Amino acid sequence: MTTKSDNIPKFAGVDVGSLTTKSVIISNGSIAGYSLIPTGIDTEENGRLALKKALESANLKREDLKYIVATGYGRISAPYADKTVTEITCHARGAHYLHPTTRTIIDMGGQDCKAIRLDKDGNVVDFAMNDKCAAGTGRFLEVMANVFKVKLNDLGPLALKAKEIVPMSSTCTVFAESETVSLLARGEKPENILKGIHHAIANRVSGMFSRVGVESDVFFSGGVAKNTGMKSALEEVLKAKIVAPEYDPQLVGALGAAVLARNYSGKV
Repeated sequence: MTTKSDNIPKFAGVDVGSLTTKSVIISNGSIAGYSLIPTGIDTEENGRLALKKALESANLKREDLKYIVATGYGRISAPYADKTVTEITCHARGAHYLHPTTRTIIDMGGQDCKAIRLDKDGNVVDFAMNDKCAAGTGRFLEVMANVFKVKLNDLGPLALKAKEIVPMSSTCTVFAESETVSLLARGEKPENILKGIHHAIANRVSGMFSRVGVESDVFFSGGVAKNTGMKSALEEVLKAKIVAPEYDPQLVGALGAAVLARNYSGKV
């Protein structure tokens, strides 16, 4: 484990998202520690707490850090950070760090969804974002999990068991919930309905790529990237192989912030 006694500079990223707050610490080109906590009503305190927990996991103290970058919607309340950066840029740097041949990112978080194109150096070339409704987000899938009375993590594996797709006419959370209840009452198999839901989301996401385009390798980040059914549906709709990081996909934004902290520290 990395410790303060090694005299190697340490850098931190803090990503204050709508549902979870994440922090990652890097040192000597490696991930030294991280944390992930639920986001509460006090975004500044959440950021500080996530950073504290990441430091504890790395056996470090606040004074051991050379530079901190904050991102996410809560970055507007991050006086503990040396700099704030948009989550688009941070996700790009995080994905490039984990998978350097990434050229396209699908980021599906708690309450928004992004399509991001990168150059070979991890710089953002173009992007599109849906933050106007819950369709295609973790919040939408949470609602569906409640309808099916299953855990959120079970949605994807259950959808992969489908033998056919039951089409969904809407990805509006309210209408989709009502339609799903009707389909279950009609006797449709839950796994077939879920596959239809995942494909409806994938089709909606694909619309964002009509402007930014799709170029391999395609990288999947955000909490929804843990959903194997969503990954499969996106691959079918986009007709592209998708890379899911072995590292926790929810931490990609915080990791990118830490990478940028390292870059910015050399310019101070």
